[in-house]
Amino acid sequence: MRPEPNLKFKIAAEPWEIEAIHRLNYKTFVEEIPQHERNAEERLEDKFHAENTYAICLDGDRLVGMVAGRGNRPFSLDLKLPNLDSHLPPGRKVMEVRLLSVEKEYRNGFVFSRLAGLLAQHFRGLGYDLAIISGTVRQLKLYRHLGFEPFGPPVGSEEAQFQPMFLTLETFTQVSQSLSPPSADVDKIMASYLPGPVDVHEEVRKAFERGPVSHRSDAFMADFQNTKKLLCELTGARNVEVMVGSGSLANDAVCGQISLLGAPGLILSNGEFGDRLVDHATRQGLTFEVHRTAWGEPFDYVEVRRRLEGSPRLRWFWVVHCETSTGVLNELETLKTICAKKQIQLCLDCISAIGTVPVGLQGVYLASCVSGKALASFPGLSMVFYNHELKPARQLPRYLDLGYYAAQDGVPFTHSSNLVYALQTALKRICWPEKFRQIAEVAVWLRGRLRELGFQIVAPDAHASPAVVSIALPGELSSKAIGWQLKKSGYLLSYNSDYLRQRNWIQICLMGEWSRDHLETLPAVLADLCAQRRLRKEKAELDTVTT
Repeated sequence: MRPEPNLKFKIAAEPWEIEAIHRLNYKTFVEEIPQHERNAEERLEDKFHAENTYAICLDGDRLVGMVAGRGNRPFSLDLKLPNLDSHLPPGRKVMEVRLLSVEKEYRNGFVFSRLAGLLAQHFRGLGYDLAIISGTVRQLKLYRHLGFEPFGPPVGSEEAQFQPMFLTLETFTQVSQSLSPPSADVDKIMASYLPGPVDVHEEVRKAFERGPVSHRSDAFMADFQNTKKLLCELTGARNVEVMVGSGSLANDAVCGQISLLGAPGLILSNGEFGDRLVDHATRQGLTFEVHRTAWGEPFDYVEVRRRLEGSPRLRWFWVVHCETSTGVLNELETLKTICAKKQIQLCLDCISAIGTVPVGLQGVYLASCVSGKALASFPGLSMVFYNHELKPARQLPRYLDLGYYAAQDGVPFTHSSNLVYALQTALKRICWPEKFRQIAEVAVWLRGRLRELGFQIVAPDAHASPAVVSIALPGELSSKAIGWQLKKSGYLLSYNSDYLRQRNWIQICLMGEWSRDHLETLPAVLADLCAQRRLRKEKAELDTVTT
């Protein structure tokens, strides 16, 4: 088991740290940003080195980030921008921030914010109350997020353009919490692109942290019914039952209702979760046929129709709407049309679909969903939508009998008020049409950017969920190793499930709270990590041959 990342932030003092600074300075401002000429030593000592104070970030004994500050005039900006002081707030003691350099796999905003915070604290103690910086125009969003205000025209060459900016003490104080040196809990700064559990909004978190309420109280029952109403409005279903449990519980409940039909059916599978429906049905002892398509491939709906026509006894049809393993979005409206024409009951696993795309459950017999994915709440609640009357069925286990739930106003057993209030808050605060638009828009960019960088995406664009991007890594790369490195860089991706590891896949999912600014850095970081691992592998193979 490899150790978790152990980032340390400090003011540079040791000779080996200073030497590492010169090496990183060369790598950034000669090789990456062409500001200086190359040299055989691959080492660049800044002209103001003797006056600089360096805040650095170490991962073990490796320098992975640095930024320098100095208070002596003239600043480098004095030489690039005439009348510099005329652009700045008057009466301030000014210091200049320079030489920001962070290794590519650590460029998630976290390392820079902590470096800036450490340097700011150091110079604040010396009486400085204004910092100026020439920030690369490629990172303007990040600088603005940290409180820097642009001033004056850009400086530098066409190949390396920089925007002058300043940060006041007042602004620093307001954002000091985000700029302060980190706690030991690195997970707090990670961005989650998991299919679940997902990052939740602060309002949802606060709702969950309310004291528990009796599930028999009038107040809870009113809120519970309102939550069910919000779920039905989102999906167009007439009814929904909400249970305490996972998506597997919801699908077992669906399976129980299917068993009451007393007729054979057809299950479609083109991925891991379609195969799980087959397992649910097998354990329940249902009579059914299976129509399989290769993982990552959409169904041939002409063939599906032909299959149904050849089996006139089939009375139910079960399929995953969004196949989370591959990112394929199976065609709901086509399935509804097929089933309506053949008078077959359509059952759906909508666990990764509801909340990411518009889902209309009108005419659908049964559909499962959960709270902890795209509904952007905490995991722990599962639900089954339906459009017909349900009656209790004593041949089913009490906990799986949806008719028993319906007869008891949805609360036959102890419920979690904390989870219900969190879900209700998530449903109320999200503007669903806007969320669907944002996910669809960023998915087009993300898939295009990944392909530009040479990545193979599993699901074809015409049949892809905008919220699940499964990437097939080449055989020479390990999805587990890349996923671990991404976690180290502040990105939580899905890679550790058995079905993903077996296929060497990794996933970017847009289910809960996520930031476009943070996401935009992810493809480049992923590409850089893959390139680094290829180089290390090639070097290791070459060393083996030569020895």
